[in-house]
This record gives sequence, C-alpha cells and structure tokens, in this order.
Amino acid sequence: MKERIAVPIGDPAGVGAEVVLKALADRDLAALATWVVIGDKAVMEAAGALCGIDPASLDAEFVAPGLLLDSEPILFGQLRAAYGAAAVDYVRRATLMCLAGEAAAMVTAPLNKETVTLGGMHFTGHTEYIAELCQATESRMLLASERVSTIHVTTHVPLEKACQATQERVLRTIELGHEALRLMLRRAPRIGVMGLNPHAGEHGLFGTQERDVIEPAIAAARARGLDCQGPLPPDTAYVRALKGEFDLIVAQYHDQGHIPMKLIDFEQTVNVSLGIPIIRTSVDHGTAFDIAGKNVADARNMKAAMRLAVRMAEGRRALAGEAL
Repeated sequence: MKERIAVPIGDPAGVGAEVVLKALADRDLAALATWVVIGDKAVMEAAGALCGIDPASLDAEFVAPGLLLDSEPILFGQLRAAYGAAAVDYVRRATLMCLAGEAAAMVTAPLNKETVTLGGMHFTGHTEYIAELCQATESRMLLASERVSTIHVTTHVPLEKACQATQERVLRTIELGHEALRLMLRRAPRIGVMGLNPHAGEHGLFGTQERDVIEPAIAAARARGLDCQGPLPPDTAYVRALKGEFDLIVAQYHDQGHIPMKLIDFEQTVNVSLGIPIIRTSVDHGTAFDIAGKNVADARNMKAAMRLAVRMAEGRRALAGEAL
C-alpha cells in the first residue's frame, strides 16, 4: 500500500512549485507514494508553464486553497505579504492532514521568513511553526544524507545561549536522533556526540560543559541501551563518521553541524523535524529568489526529501507492525 504524503509548495515567488513539478515528473519517484500537492492553481500553472510540465499530466493529487487569484500573474522573486500568508497556509493544511491521519508524512518546499513577517506574523521558521501546530515543545532539526546524519542540540539561537544547553536537552536530542534513524535504517544507529569546546574540552582545559553536561547525558543514553559514544573532538567527528564508525552525529549548535553536512553532500542532504508527532522532511535550501522564474532550479534535493519521507513513513508502519 502506498503512503499518502502531503507536499506544500512553499513561497509562490520561490522555486518550490518548480522543484515539486520537476520531482514529480520523475516517474520512478512519483510511483513511490500518493502525493498530495498543496498550492494555489495560479502558482502551479505558472511554474508548469515555466518548466514545460503540465501539472494535470502528473501522477499526483492537487489541493488548491484559492488564496491567490487565478487571473493574477505570479511575480517570481518578489517579497509579497500575500505570498507569505499563502505559504504558511499551505504548511498549516499539510500539518493538519498529518495530524488527522490523512497523510503519513509531509515534505515542505522552502518559504521565506521575511515574506511571512510582512503580514505581521511572528515567524522563526518552518520547524518551530509546525511544532506549534502539533503542540510540541521540544522540536529538533536533523540533517540526513546517505553518508551521515546530524541532529542538533540547538539551532536558531545565539551561540551564547547554545553554550547553556542542559544535560536533559542533550539527552533528549540523542534519544530523538536514535528514534529517527531507526525509521530510516530499520536498525539501531551508532551515535557519536560531539563536544562543545575545542578538543572536547581537553579534560577541562578549554571548558567544562563536556564534564558537567555532555558526558552525563551520554552515560544516561548508554544506560538506556543506546549505542552512543563521546564527547568527540569536533574537528575529527565527521572524519570518523565518514569512515563508517557512526550513522549519526550529535552537534551542539547550528553551525557545528550545518557546515560539515553542507560540505559533505549539499544536494542530497534533507532537513527533518524531530520531536513532533508527525513525519516532516524538507529541502535544505531556501526560496532562491535570485533564480526563481528562470527554470534553472535543481530538483535533486526535493527528490531526496520526498524519498526520505517515504522511507520514514514506511519505517514507522513496519515498526508499528513489529510492536503488535
């Protein structure tokens, strides 16, 4: 049985609709699931005309909320409050579908934080907004690729605040990463936890967060049966992971994980939201206003996000079956 997966198209002025259409034009990918694309008709037709793909020819369902008039042209690359409001509505509809059991997962195309806030909405990001809709209080960001995945203890906070993460937050991050990788791999992952300071603190010489916070969290995770090592010196953690020692790296803050992941596999790295009751994957790039409307957007990252959503949805179903 194919999984039913919702795909909100993101900001109408960005590359979201374009990469969604290009991805679904791949018949092998389209056959993996029942895809439900959420986006206004005007956007889908404009993107279709741009890249020569008729949405009606694709093996997918289309939900058009009717927020934008069909008669008005889509202004690619422009900041418009109406576009920001539409993008948020697409995400809201997809999230509610997942919460209601009408979709097994969602794959989000990029939206623009500045555009969303033009309408007066306080908005810090996709992950935080979806977590709020799900009434979840401790969401995390996972970057997943075929070579290695990374989960972050903290993301969109000042570095000073990231250095104040608690033992409980580190432990919960390890647990959430473990749960997500089980869905992807169908086995328990091998986890490496990076230290916060250079050389993982060098036994307190460069800081005490490893001794006071990270080491106790790792010990607690191991006591619960998780395959977890660390704190690892951040400058060698990914070398060890790429040699096959770890499936998952726990990064302590945003750039500690994002920089190496984007160097390792920028095109295929997928953003996954954890700590919420639904499966949500996303492209790991923005709206790309500079190339929107030019038919040059690359759909490889969208395809990777869609494939991963299918894999995780099928993994959740399989694990649920094993538990019965």
